[in-house]
Amino acid sequence: MKTEVGFELNGIRVSAMVEPHDRLLDVVRDRLGNTGTKEGCSEGECGACTVIVDGRTVNSCLYPALEVEGKKVLTVEGLLSARNRLSPIQDAFVEMGGAQCGFCTPGMVMTTVALIERNAAPTDGEIRHALTGNLCRCTGYVQIVESIRRAAEKVREAEKEKGSP
Repeated sequence: MKTEVGFELNGIRVSAMVEPHDRLLDVVRDRLGNTGTKEGCSEGECGACTVIVDGRTVNSCLYPALEVEGKKVLTVEGLLSARNRLSPIQDAFVEMGGAQCGFCTPGMVMTTVALIERNAAPTDGEIRHALTGNLCRCTGYVQIVESIRRAAEKVREAEKEKGSP
């Protein structure tokens, strides 16, 4: 039996008809066309499907679609500016070589968004700890950590610019 769920996706109110067994990943990718969220392992082990729901990172391959009713979901597509420019975090991944084959990148970026919101200046240890749920098969962890360090710098710089008269 299908049920309609309504939620906010990347700042836009959306709704979708879902089956009881549907995952948030299925709704976001297949029904709403946000294909940046990737399906890797389907078991919550790789982090490729990471999205942010009400401020928390979740593995959308495990998150029941029915549970998203009334919540706010942010995917990698929601990070683009109104002028389709990359966010400072995405830009840092490009600049520092953290996006290699690109499969894990959306999950890594979303994990970075949540990390920087909690901690504007994470140490390398804190970055590595935050990444424990994300796997990179290209073994680009050095560049990913450098990308996140640079992303934090870029976000702090952007915040300073907003705050200056």
